[in-house]
Amino acid sequence: MPRSNEMSEGDAPSDGGARLGFRSSKTARRDPTAVLAMARRIGEDLADGLAGPGVRAAARRVRALLGADAVGVVDLAGTATWSGAVPRGTRWLALLDLALHTETRAGRPPLTAVPLHVHDELAGVLVVAGRTRSGAIREVADWMVAALERARLEASAEYAAQAELRALRAEISPHFVYNALTVIASLVHSDPDRSHELMLDFADYNRYSLASHGEYTTVAEEFHAIETYLALQRAVLGDRLRVQVRVAPEVLAVAIPYLVLQPLVENAVRHGVEPRPGGGLVQVSGEAQGSDCVITVEDDGVGMAPARAEAILAGKGPAESVGLANVDRRLRTVYGPWYGLVVETERDAGTRMVVRMPMFAPGVVP
Repeated sequence: MPRSNEMSEGDAPSDGGARLGFRSSKTARRDPTAVLAMARRIGEDLADGLAGPGVRAAARRVRALLGADAVGVVDLAGTATWSGAVPRGTRWLALLDLALHTETRAGRPPLTAVPLHVHDELAGVLVVAGRTRSGAIREVADWMVAALERARLEASAEYAAQAELRALRAEISPHFVYNALTVIASLVHSDPDRSHELMLDFADYNRYSLASHGEYTTVAEEFHAIETYLALQRAVLGDRLRVQVRVAPEVLAVAIPYLVLQPLVENAVRHGVEPRPGGGLVQVSGEAQGSDCVITVEDDGVGMAPARAEAILAGKGPAESVGLANVDRRLRTVYGPWYGLVVETERDAGTRMVVRMPMFAPGVVP
């Protein structure tokens, strides 16, 4: 039997107040903006699904919108959340059971149970008590379904983003780890202070790269991780790697997707400078350009054919280049299609990678 979370009569609009919605079609026509605003709030209430903390508010708003005596929202676990007095008797339970088992609408006003299908799967049931038009009940149920589908898609997108982040963490090069530890070990006796310093850098870099971190960080933290990585690579490559890092103070606090710069710097070292017999220079800069933060990673290494760079950004490059495609996709997902990663390169002419993002973006908080 469903567990009932009943809400008090005080949740209903007072008789002296104007009811929104569908009991009076004249009211709906008179104030469509208010009706749409209520529908939007119902969508926000259902952002965490029918078992989320907003379901109580959703039931209350649906009741107000329909002008119903009571509204119940029932999830598949059997929990019924009510606004208004639970209907007397057991008829509503029978209708609920029928709606759950047939996955079709059961009953008619003054007591109706409407199944809610999210992506063609039963997610719960809306129970409405009161003299409310059937068409209005169906329309509100459709709004609820749309909100639940949107919430599920957003949750899937967030899961995919987290999966990409885990993939980036897993891409720390074993080659880099082996070389760094070899250099550190070789200095233990000849230069113990330097060995200790590099070991701290190595631990700091791995702590940042592998730690459980939120989706966003700051430019300052990303640049610190980059400088640590480059210090370790300079210990490995010696004079073959030259480094210049500069960042404008005004962009240090800018929020940025976590681990979005490290793949660019690693690409510059591994695929740009390291294959070049004489080594080369890696330059990393960050600055404000109008309302945007622009970060550039440039090397004077071996470069690549522009067509190959295009294939890499499209996700069609070799496995070791998947990090660049992930960076571009993450930037476009967070900031929109006008932003992302731009790669300028030619064979034997080095590579320049530019990340552009807004200084401030809604929801992007470290």
